[in-house]
Amino acid sequence: MSSSTAVPGQSPIAETAPQSLCALEPRVPADRLVAEMVPPPRFDSVRFDTYVPDPNQPSQTEAVEVLGSFAAGLGGAHATGSARRRWFGRKPAAPTGPRGVYLDGGYGVGKTHLLASLWHATPAAPSLKAFGTFVELTNLVGALGFQQTVQTLSGHRLLCIDEFELDDPGDTVLVSSLLSRLVEAGVALAATSNTLPGKLGEGRFAAADFLREIQGLSSHFRPLRIDGEDYRHRGLPEAPPPYSDDQVTRAAYATAGSSLDDFPGLLGHLAKVHPSRYGALTDGITAVCLTEVQPVPDQSTALRLVVLADRLYDREVPVLASGVPFDRLFSDEMLNGGYRKKYFRAISRLTALARDAKGLVAQ
Repeated sequence: MSSSTAVPGQSPIAETAPQSLCALEPRVPADRLVAEMVPPPRFDSVRFDTYVPDPNQPSQTEAVEVLGSFAAGLGGAHATGSARRRWFGRKPAAPTGPRGVYLDGGYGVGKTHLLASLWHATPAAPSLKAFGTFVELTNLVGALGFQQTVQTLSGHRLLCIDEFELDDPGDTVLVSSLLSRLVEAGVALAATSNTLPGKLGEGRFAAADFLREIQGLSSHFRPLRIDGEDYRHRGLPEAPPPYSDDQVTRAAYATAGSSLDDFPGLLGHLAKVHPSRYGALTDGITAVCLTEVQPVPDQSTALRLVVLADRLYDREVPVLASGVPFDRLFSDEMLNGGYRKKYFRAISRLTALARDAKGLVAQ
């Protein structure tokens, strides 16, 4: 029997209906959260020599050189704090200088590419180095508990934290304590962000009230500025305009492994699923098709959408949509507020995924 039904002049319609993300409620065990702390599929094969520095931005070339030296310096024997205490019977001395590097720059300058390249270049077994977003790290603490997270990560040689942001005072205190314990145990740190370490939390909460914690975080890192424009749109055509509901629906039925949801319904579903499960939500999905895309109604919803956009981008899942263009998802107030860098990153990444989805629609 044929696997699709032909419609004259149009693309075939698959017999198997697309999935609905709204029907999925994944459960992610804690051990999977730890095992998946590796660079995401999009960055499986990146290396320092696959990074193409902009010749007009010398800071990009400098970043490759500094990170290459940093990785080489992590090749020696590593003993955790607990191991040292067993051998010498005393607490290890705290490092005298920064124990990490902090890549600061705008969205789309290749910070995640460089961070993943550092992970790959560090001469240690995958089980001795971890890579995750800031959200994934805080989710890990939520799943394992603080002490178990410290114990789990203390044996690592390197912890890479992508998209480092402090959105509330609780995260500030939590992460400051966690990283201090890991540095004490001999773990090297590397992070990316759009905000300098000393400016974390600015515009989102009363950062001055938590200055000690923020300064403590900053002391762990050597800032490394990376200048440049968003490579996702450098020399590339503009993203395709939104399609009609009918075009998106037909493409979903014609694309094996795709999902099809109306945008308001998906936003409502995201509120019921913990952000740590958004990656699992897209397991096996080859394309996300969305109808009725409209501006997000509030900041909580917008921040959940940012996390989903990050996970889709990491997994290279194209996004086909009808409704408003992605650059109109967030209000002017949101784009001028404390989370503006997150929203601009989401727009940039969704635009790139929309460009990837262009071939799903019959011309």
